Amino acid sequence: MDDFRLVAKTFQGLEGVLAEELKGIGAKNIEERKRAVLFDGDNSMMYRANYHLRTALNILKPIFEFTANNEEQLYKGVGKVNWSKYMNVNDTLSVSAVTFGSLFTHSKYVSLKVKDAIVDQFRRQTGVRPNVDVKSPDLKIHLHISQNKCTLLLDSSGDALFKRGYRIKTVKAPINEVLAAGMIKLSGWEMDCNFSDPMCGSGTLLIEAAMMAYNIAPGTYRKSFGFERWNDFDADLFADITEEEYGNIDFKYKIIGGDVSALAVDIADENIRNAFLSKKITVKTQDFFDMKPLKERSIVITNPPYGERLRPNDLKIFYQKIGDKLKLDFSGHTCWLIGSDISSIKFVGLKPDKKITLFNGPLECSYRKYSLYSGSKKGM
Repeated sequence: MDDFRLVAKTFQGLEGVLAEELKGIGAKNIEERKRAVLFDGDNSMMYRANYHLRTALNILKPIFEFTANNEEQLYKGVGKVNWSKYMNVNDTLSVSAVTFGSLFTHSKYVSLKVKDAIVDQFRRQTGVRPNVDVKSPDLKIHLHISQNKCTLLLDSSGDALFKRGYRIKTVKAPINEVLAAGMIKLSGWEMDCNFSDPMCGSGTLLIEAAMMAYNIAPGTYRKSFGFERWNDFDADLFADITEEEYGNIDFKYKIIGGDVSALAVDIADENIRNAFLSKKITVKTQDFFDMKPLKERSIVITNPPYGERLRPNDLKIFYQKIGDKLKLDFSGHTCWLIGSDISSIKFVGLKPDKKITLFNGPLECSYRKYSLYSGSKKGM
């Protein structure tokens, strides 16, 4: 089968990481864009990208481009596609739209026009119209409009790829799985030392780290992907791809976590069990300020969860305490912190080696690296 263009969506700040992942699975003509990476591949590559990529939110397949300057041209443009090639009249569909420019400003109305064009085509041809299902459609359709340029894309992922399938429960404001994987990759951890998250919440960073360390594909726990409902789905080809392995699984270090909340630890334990990683991850109820790190070299990556619950002055004191704890007890380790309260995280009081701006959905966050050694210099 000939290659076609594909779009892997991601969070802003993770485009470079995603491009490296795509190189690792053999994608061609990789091109970074804002919150997306474009690449070429066939159905095999499309299946592989969905199953193996850790930092992609979804994989879209562009199927048609056209220009439209008004609603009538939009309706006619969508109607030029032979939709029976992609779905049957008894299948369900959903449509979402993203619009940029002054010609089309209401994305929900645009989505409605796209849907009308598709179902009207089936009604003219068969006398029956397919139904819409916004929760679990057989075909998920996206429309991207930039000024008058319209691109129709099919979502080969179905549910967003951060929905790995292992997370049963969460604490308040959990970190997104794709962001967690991106944070680990950005840290430069090469599975050559211990991994720790001392404020682990529901355990997402620990589980994503263990999946990397033991070469478990992120699609392993998924029940389904969107492309499995497509007319051209090749079940044998996909079965072969699920058997592919990437990376080394000779991991000999520890993955440990803790949290001051016993409820959070119970939730993390449940999620870890659901991922069949109970023998790979150790987690216990423990206040970060009371813990002693492992003597062996470790990388510490954590998302302090207190920003939503503390007043600004309390948050300042909290980050000061984190910095004091790191300086006192974590000499010889590398620590990465992420925080959405950028004005407060500076009160850690240690000079970061690196600062990266990341987005957890629409929320801007600062991701900071601290190399800890005796006599760490204060100041920013």
